[in-house]
Order: sequence, then structure tokens, then C-alpha cells
Amino acid sequence: MRYWCEHAWLDSSGVRSSVVVDVADGRITAVVPDSPCPPDAHRLTGLVLPGFANAHSHAFHRALRGRTHADGGTFWTWRTGMYSLASKLDPDSYLKLATAVYAEMALAGVTCVGEFHYVHHAPGGSRYADPNAMSEALREAASLAGIRVTLLDTCYLAGGIDQPLDPSQLRFSDGSVDAWTSRVSSLRSDSTLLAGAAIHSVRAVPRSSLSALVSAWPTGPLHVHLSEQPAENEACLSAYGLSPTELLAEAGALSPRTTAVHATHLSTKDISLLGSSGTGACFCPTTEADLADGIGPARELVDAGSPLSLGSDQHAVIDPLLEARALEHGERLRTGQRGRFTPAELFSALTAHASLGWQPGFADLVAISLDTPRTAGCLPEQAMLVATGADVHTVIASGKVIVEDGHHRVGDVGRLLAAAIEELWR
Repeated sequence: MRYWCEHAWLDSSGVRSSVVVDVADGRITAVVPDSPCPPDAHRLTGLVLPGFANAHSHAFHRALRGRTHADGGTFWTWRTGMYSLASKLDPDSYLKLATAVYAEMALAGVTCVGEFHYVHHAPGGSRYADPNAMSEALREAASLAGIRVTLLDTCYLAGGIDQPLDPSQLRFSDGSVDAWTSRVSSLRSDSTLLAGAAIHSVRAVPRSSLSALVSAWPTGPLHVHLSEQPAENEACLSAYGLSPTELLAEAGALSPRTTAVHATHLSTKDISLLGSSGTGACFCPTTEADLADGIGPARELVDAGSPLSLGSDQHAVIDPLLEARALEHGERLRTGQRGRFTPAELFSALTAHASLGWQPGFADLVAISLDTPRTAGCLPEQAMLVATGADVHTVIASGKVIVEDGHHRVGDVGRLLAAAIEELWR
């Protein structure tokens, strides 16, 4: 297959015009700028970018959108509602919901998602006949939506530092690192799903288990929620005399294969530990704003050596372009300076597939209209600072068109979302 792009963002040279992209077996085989449109090419108007990587997702949280704002509250009160929702999921309902959520992501240009997955078992903690039934629902959902998923299978052993699991958390836990390892080892990677791992947080994995978990997962992506809330830092310092980052460093968990999610409330030493180890940082700006988490030190982390990625987390918004813009706007509000991240740096964060373990070369293309009320008149190289997901008109993932003229191949995504969410809250 051959595509002709009116404008395309190339890694090496920024935006170029009249770019021909050749594709075979789901991979890009040639990219030639300044070329006339071949007669056999599929024309992609506007600006074409590589597919976006949503590096942090909890798919089931999408069913909370628009249902958590009436009484204000905090992250911790929001979490109570999230646990209530988690108790309603089973493999069938999760398949319906996740399919619609991943299709919503695709409409916004996402071709690869990191699913931070911890709803492993039935309510009360009993095992399904297939111990990975919930994981397999996510695999099928990604396949139906046409995107790739890195399943970050999450170890979750405690209800908090020195606290037992409460009843709502029992279905998240395997009981021990060994039991978690045994279950995760049976997951198979394929062209749709890449098996990864996650430490839920230093709240949910005790100090005594951290090193064993890192040793049990010696290669491949390893993600962890880190310092999203000051209360997490305070509890960790009180219990261990270490910050959460220092605790992870002690356990050998910081490395280039690791991504720290949120990384909001960090000390100067924390930033140095993350940067010097090459540990990535995944910011989720719209979620961090929605939950009043705070604004993390993104610029300082990048300058220290941490690669940056972006996620939609609880899906208050699913729009990678808005996440990128919110990252820059957060920096501007925090520092009083504009241009904290260049468009090229935001481009890198939008397309950080390496944080999810996928190698480059997939034929993932996202075409953005440059003549909408939002983008008309903008320079193509600055489109990501004005465009939204509504401006995405075509998405190609692994060489297959999954969104065309703003419509996903699964059908009416809004109707699918409404039906899946209504079923859960019925």
C-alpha cells in the first residue's frame, strides 16, 4: 500500500511536504518527501503524524466520566467511587466497555495503549476458570478496535503501607509475588498484545516484595504509579524513612525499561534518581487536573534524563493532542514562562511507543485536518498546539485503516460507549 501525505512530520527533519509512505505487512518500508502523488496512492490531506501512544490507561475508569463531580471531594473520595465501579466488572462487560474505549482512543489518533491492568479476578478474589480472563477481554477489545495494547499486568498486594487489603481490593490481588508471577507468565504476546508488568504503587506492594517483583520481571516494560499524592509520600517517609522514588531505587526498580506514572510530588533528589537511571516519566495532565493532583516537574525530569510520555489515565478526556497541550500549559502556569516544551518535544511525548516496549517501524499514521475552525491558518509544525482529536480524520494502525472520515470501523462509538456504561451502572 502507498500513501501520499500533504504534510508529514518526519522524526529526522520535522514537517515535510508531499511525502510518499510505502507500507508492506503492516510496516513502513520507505518514506520519500518532496514527491508528487503517485496515481496508486491513498491521499492523506492535512498533517500526518505517527500514531499516538497512550502510555497510561485504566480502561474501566471511562465509565466514571461525568459522574464524579457533584460533591467535590479529593482523589481519595474519587477512589471510593472507582472501587465501586470495579466491583461491577466481569470479562463480558469489560470486553464491551474496553472495545468502545479503545475505539474512542483510535478516533483521537491512538494506535498503541499501555493498559495498567489490575482487575484480575472475580469480586471477593475468587479466580475465573481462566485466571487471565480479564486480560484476554482486553486483548480482544484491542483487536476489535484495531490498536495494539501493552498489558501492564499489575502486582497489587496490600491496601496501603502496613494495611491489609479491604474487600473491594481483593479482586486486584494474587496474594504474593510468586502467585502473580505464575499467572503473568502464562500470558502470551502476539501482534496485538505485548505482556508487560506494573508495580501498582509503593502503597500496594510492600518494601519486602519490591525486589522480588523486579527480579521476577527482568526484561520488558515495567510501570509504576509514583508520588501522585503528597499523602503517599508522607506515608512512605513515615514507614521507611525514604521517599517512594528512593524506595524504588533501593529495590532496583529504576531503569530505562521503567516508567514512573504521574511523578507529581518529587524532591530534587527524586528527580535526579529518575533522570540518572533513565527511568521514563508518564504525565497524564487532564487526569491530574481533574483529580486536583497537582502539576509535576516535567521540564526538570526531561532535563535530568527522563524520557517523557503521555497518558489519559482515568479518561476524563481521551485526546492525546489535548494532553500534549495541557503538559505545556501546566508548565507555563507553574513557571510563568512560555515554550517550556518545543513542538518537537511534544511530538516525541505523543509518540513514545518505546515506553510500551514496541519497536519502531509500524505503519501507524494519523492524519489531522488543517482547515477546521481550530486549525485553519496554523503552521503545520504548530498544529499540535491548536488541534484536538476532533480534527483527526484518518487513522492507520499496523497498515490497516481503522478510522476514515472521522468514523471508526466498529461503528457508532458513542452508542457503544453508552450501552456498555449503562449496563455497568444499571
